[in-house]
Amino acid sequence: KDTIKLKQDVSPVVVVIFRLVVWLYSLISYLPYLLLRSSDSQTFSECSRRVKARSVSGHPSGPYRDIGALRVLATCLQPGVNTLDLVFESSVCRFPHFDCLGTRDLLSEEDETSEDGRVFKKVILGEYRWMSYDQVYKEVRAFGSGLVALGQKPLKNIAIFCETRAEWIIAAQACFMYNFPLVTLYSTLGGPAIIAHGLNEAEVSHIITSKELLETKLKSILLEVPRLQHIIIVDDKLKSGSEYPQGISVHSMVAVTRLGAHPENGTSVQRRPPCAADVAVIMYTSGSTGVPKGVMISHSNIIAGITGMAERIPSLGEDDTYIGYLPLAHVLELSAEMVCLAHGCRIGYSSPQTLTNQSTKIKKGSKGDISVLRPTLMAAVPEIMDRIYKNLMLKVEEMSVFQRTLFLLAYNYKMEQLAMGYSTPLCDKLVFQKVRALLGGRLRVLLSGGAPLSAVTQRFMNICFCCPVGQGYGLTETCGAGTISQLWDYSTGRVGAPLVCCEIQLKDWIEGGYRSTDRPCPRGEILVGGPNVTMGYYKNKQKNSEDFFMDEKGQRWFCTGDIGEFHGDGCLKIIDRKKDLVKLQAGEYVSLGKVEAVLKNCPLVDNICAYANSDESYVIGFVVPNQKQLLALAERKRVRGLWEELCNNPVIEEEVLRVITETALTAQLERFEIPWKIRLSVEPWTPENGLVTDAFKLKRKELKSHYQNDIERMYGAK
Repeated sequence: KDTIKLKQDVSPVVVVIFRLVVWLYSLISYLPYLLLRSSDSQTFSECSRRVKARSVSGHPSGPYRDIGALRVLATCLQPGVNTLDLVFESSVCRFPHFDCLGTRDLLSEEDETSEDGRVFKKVILGEYRWMSYDQVYKEVRAFGSGLVALGQKPLKNIAIFCETRAEWIIAAQACFMYNFPLVTLYSTLGGPAIIAHGLNEAEVSHIITSKELLETKLKSILLEVPRLQHIIIVDDKLKSGSEYPQGISVHSMVAVTRLGAHPENGTSVQRRPPCAADVAVIMYTSGSTGVPKGVMISHSNIIAGITGMAERIPSLGEDDTYIGYLPLAHVLELSAEMVCLAHGCRIGYSSPQTLTNQSTKIKKGSKGDISVLRPTLMAAVPEIMDRIYKNLMLKVEEMSVFQRTLFLLAYNYKMEQLAMGYSTPLCDKLVFQKVRALLGGRLRVLLSGGAPLSAVTQRFMNICFCCPVGQGYGLTETCGAGTISQLWDYSTGRVGAPLVCCEIQLKDWIEGGYRSTDRPCPRGEILVGGPNVTMGYYKNKQKNSEDFFMDEKGQRWFCTGDIGEFHGDGCLKIIDRKKDLVKLQAGEYVSLGKVEAVLKNCPLVDNICAYANSDESYVIGFVVPNQKQLLALAERKRVRGLWEELCNNPVIEEEVLRVITETALTAQLERFEIPWKIRLSVEPWTPENGLVTDAFKLKRKELKSHYQNDIERMYGAK
C-alpha cells in the first residue's frame, strides 16, 4: 500500500526493461547468497517476526519486558559506574586522544537581500575543529572549578539557557562532576514570564547562556529574578559595560575556565562527587499542555535510560560520528549525546539553520554541516523528516519522464525486497546514492523521537537514505527511554519493544473504550516502570501524586496519558492520547492526533491542528499549507494574489478542504473525523512564535487562543 504509483506517461517498454534488469540482477546476486548463507542466518523479515518482548505476568495487560530483560532490568553500562561524572571519566580513560566535540569555524558572514526587500544573514563555514576527550575533560574540570570560585555550591541549582553547542555539554559535564543540579530551559521556551518562572522556582544564583539569548530573552527579566548573581556567557567575546542591574556580574566562559585552572581557585580543592540518587538535571518540559514543569532526573535515572538506548544501536563505538543540532534542553538530544559520549563517539555540532546545503543561513554554493561532517548517527523529530519527504517528492515530480520512472521503479522494487527481507545494493548505488548524500552519505542509524512518525515517511527514509529508522517512544519523565524499534525491524507505525531498562503495563481506560482484554491486541493507557522513571516534578506535589506512583516492590511508575496496544511479537503501537480525545455533540469520540497524523500526509499540508468542541457536531482544522503546492493550486484555479491573499481566498480554502477530505477518505477516516471547515495559516508554526514546542509538538492551548476568532467564525456559521 506504500508503493508510489507510476504516471500514465511512462513507456511500457521502459518498465519491462527495468524489471528484466532487476530480475537478472536478483537472480545473479541471490544464488551466491543462497549457497553461502549459514543455516542460522536470518533475513530482515525473519528477524522482524521474532518475539521481542512478552508479558512477565502472562496477563495481556503486562507488564511487558524485552526478551533479554525478563529476569532483571538493566541499570548501568558498567558495574560501579553509577554517576554521570564516572561515565565520562571512563570514556576519557579509554579514548583520551580520540575526537570528542567538534565545531565549524566561521569564515565569513554577510547580509543577503531577497526580492521582497528582506535581509537575511548568510554564513560560509570552514571545516570542523575538534577537541579530544582528554582536552574536553580538562576544560570540564577547570570550568567546574571556576564555578566553585564564583560561589556555586554543591547541591545548589544552576541554570543553562543556551543553544545546542559544544559549550553546552562542557558546562553540563562540569555540573555533573561538581554535583550542581543543572536546570535546563528551552531557548524558545516562551515569553519572558515563563523563563522568569523557571529561574525563580529553581532559585538559581548562576546561569549559563549565550550573548544572543542574554540580549534577546534574559536582559528584560533580570530584575524579576532577585536571586541571580552571576551570568556566564559561552561566547568568546564579551561586551563590557554597566547595562546590567546592580548585583549581577557577567563573565565569559573562557574567563571562568581560566579562573578554575589556577590551583589556588579549585583544581586542587577537594570536590564533593555526586551519588547515584542525587539530582543531575531539572529539565523543564516544552510546555505543550500548559506551564512548563521541572522534571527532577537523578544520575541513576539518566544512566539507566542511556543503557537501554545503547542496547538498541549495534556496534556503537569510536568509529561513529553523531550530528548534534536538536535542543539539548530536550531529553531526546541530551540522552543521545550522553549515549555517544559513553561509547567514545565524536559529536559534531550544527543547527537547523546550517544543517544542510539548502538551510536558511548557508550561503548558496557553500556546504551545510551534514555534508562536511558526514555523520553515521543522527536523531530527528518527525516534523523534520516529513519536510524532507515532501521536498524530495516535489523534486521527483520535476524530474524528466525517464528519471522519474527509474526512481519510482527502483523505489517500489526496493520496497518489495525489504518486505521479503533482502537488501538492494545495485539500486542503492545507481539510484539512491545522490539522495543518501543529502544526509552526508554515511548514515547508518537514524533515530526518530518526540512524536509519532507516519508510516509513509518512515518507509521513504528507509528506502531513499539506505539506513534503518529506529522509531522510539519516551518522555522527559522516563529520561526519554521507553521503547525503540529494532534496527532490523522494517515494519512501520510501531515504536518497538520496551528497552532493557524498563517495563510497560497497559491500564484499562473505560471511558475511551480501551481495555487490555481487547482483541486482537490488548489496549490501554501506557504506564512505564523502571530505574529510568524520574524522581517527579520539582515543587509540584499534586502532579506527582497524579502522574507517578510506586508499586509494592518499590519500583517507580509513570502514567503517560498515551494509549497503546501490544502486538503479538511484543512491539508497542501508539494509537491515541487521552488529552487528544474529544467527544462530539452526537457522542462520537474523535482522536485529534490520529486525524492530524493522517492529514499530514497530504502534499498540500505542511502542518495541521485538528480542533473539536464537545458542544459542536463536527471537527475543524487550522492548516499551514505547503507554499509550493498552494501556489501551483492557485495557478490551476487561476487565482492571483500575494501569499496572504491566497491563504484568505475562499476558493483556495474550499479547494484545499476538498483535497484534505480526499486524503482522509483514502486513509479510511470516519466522516465525523474529517474537518468540515479549515483556516489556512499565512505564517508557519515555529518554536519562535510559540505555537509548537522545540520538538515541533503542537501547543494546543496557544493555537486555540491564536485562532479563537476563526473558531467562533467556523462554528458560528452553521
